[in-house]
Amino acid sequence: MGIGAMDRFEGAPKEMDPRYIFPEAKVIIGLAFRIPRGYLRGIEEGTHFYQYPAMGYSSINEVYAPVVLRELACFLEDNGYEGVVIRNTGARMVCSDVTGSYEESLEFGRRIRYSEPVAPDRPAPDVMPHFRIAAFICGLGEIGYSKLFLTPEFGPRQRFAFMLTDTPLEPDPLFDGEICDRCMQCVKDCPVGAISATETVKVTVAGRELEWGRLAEWQCFHGYVGSVKETNPFLPRDAFDKLPDGDKILNGKKELSPDEVLQVWKILHQYYDYAAGYGSAICGGRGCLRACMVHLEETGKLTRTFERPFRTRKPWRL
Repeated sequence: MGIGAMDRFEGAPKEMDPRYIFPEAKVIIGLAFRIPRGYLRGIEEGTHFYQYPAMGYSSINEVYAPVVLRELACFLEDNGYEGVVIRNTGARMVCSDVTGSYEESLEFGRRIRYSEPVAPDRPAPDVMPHFRIAAFICGLGEIGYSKLFLTPEFGPRQRFAFMLTDTPLEPDPLFDGEICDRCMQCVKDCPVGAISATETVKVTVAGRELEWGRLAEWQCFHGYVGSVKETNPFLPRDAFDKLPDGDKILNGKKELSPDEVLQVWKILHQYYDYAAGYGSAICGGRGCLRACMVHLEETGKLTRTFERPFRTRKPWRL
């Protein structure tokens, strides 16, 4: 848990500034929910896939974090203060949650069709803060080169939820350590090459410059939903035969447009059921999560240690 001062959001786009959600809030409370390392074991071995997207992804976002947020909100309320919850997923923000674009009109699962401000001085609903920047504001760690958030305890293994409150709490300092050493394993191991090795993005938050590798968000989504054959045992080798450049899509060598990614996504629905936990994070964060975690553990960058290394064999590829 970390506590951030609301003025650290100064300069954020209105659509991502939580001060519009609760103008009287004094602080934002950031909650980091650990992803146990064992949730990744089955994908690492290539033998048991659904537990990570089901338990390390959906269950934290949709079940456990909302319960904790409710308990915390009720606790604050019992003491005379208000707690406004901000959980991951379920949002219908005014901008795309894939690219941050306000003009984008693509049909994507969590994109609203229309939204307008209720008054001239307010942004259109739903305002949604940038979770990784909010976690930085709460002093929980840093954004790594891959754009994944890293904490000194667990590296990239956590998901976040937040609480805005008028409770007079003392903010925590911003994180002063250094976890990411720019080893670039995230770039090397991403199955779709979504993280640039040369181009970076820089933003200034609370007087600090944050920098990460430019992420091709739709290309990342292409790998996330499992459209690369060598990292997805549930995908037939002829799945994209009817598409132009189908062989290049299967081997992750073609950077897809948003329309092409959505076309591929519809084809994937023929082969596995998203409701059962397949089709989300099917790559298991091969570069941004697992390669990063392995490197940080091997170099002693994390305070949480294990009796045995996570990776003992060369990573598989079909």
